[in-house]
Amino acid sequence: MKLLFVCTHNRCRSIICEAICRHLYAGQLEAHSAGSQPAGEVHPLSLKYLAEYGVPTAGLRSKSWDEFTALEPDLVITVCDSAAAEVCPVWMGNSERLHWSLKDPSKLELPEEDMRQAFFELMRDIENRLFDLYNRTPQ
Repeated sequence: MKLLFVCTHNRCRSIICEAICRHLYAGQLEAHSAGSQPAGEVHPLSLKYLAEYGVPTAGLRSKSWDEFTALEPDLVITVCDSAAAEVCPVWMGNSERLHWSLKDPSKLELPEEDMRQAFFELMRDIENRLFDLYNRTPQ
């Protein structure tokens, strides 16, 4: 099953979803992420805390959903409320859609340990959602 995680800027939540999905379900799910208005860089704390969480970060980059016109994803998962409200490109028309309203820890202004905790809570939430999704998907 091909998954495309979409967030407006593709710099935090969608990137983390892609990385965790690839890490946990390599060979079982094909994960990609993109943004409608990509920031052009991955948030540095996303990379830092993914690495601390034990998830590889090599090759992660912020990219536009325009790069995926030939992908034909089975499922497009929007992970921010603003992306969920946007009109998806025509080529996503045949894809099933799902929305996960995930909080963005990169927008918080917290002490370092609290920021780390916020990222780790997000990653555990994503792991749980991926586990549920994978177990509902016919293999």
